[in-house]
Amino acid sequence: MSLFSSHSAHQGVLSVTVVEGRKLHSEDLAGQNDSYVELWLNEDYKQRTGEIKSDNNPVWNETFTFNIEEGSSLHKLHLKVLDKDFVGKDKIGEAKLNISEAFNGNPVDEWVNLPAHLGLTSHGEIHIYAQFTPN
Repeated sequence: MSLFSSHSAHQGVLSVTVVEGRKLHSEDLAGQNDSYVELWLNEDYKQRTGEIKSDNNPVWNETFTFNIEEGSSLHKLHLKVLDKDFVGKDKIGEAKLNISEAFNGNPVDEWVNLPAHLGLTSHGEIHIYAQFTPN
């Protein structure tokens, strides 16, 4: 068995559910976040949740699918949590989640910490569920 055999995926579909967030750092001086999540395996194909208005503990419960090619080595799910403003957006936090276990048949069900600058404090957490279905 090759050292790298567990790191390449079979062809199939990765389903990722952005379940909810908790204790999201408020980016607005006058209240709660209007938050949404961008997620991607590859910069060329980003997906995003809808906005949840005025809530620092939002529940999205939205599922996204990613087609995985045979032999893919994309095993990090990138997450960026943003606060939609009247003009523009503010970044609440971002993180990467290792989803290798999903490709081995074990669903990934985790709260992902959004570290603040230098990782000394937290800007909240996002609950992610990822499952891979081979073709």
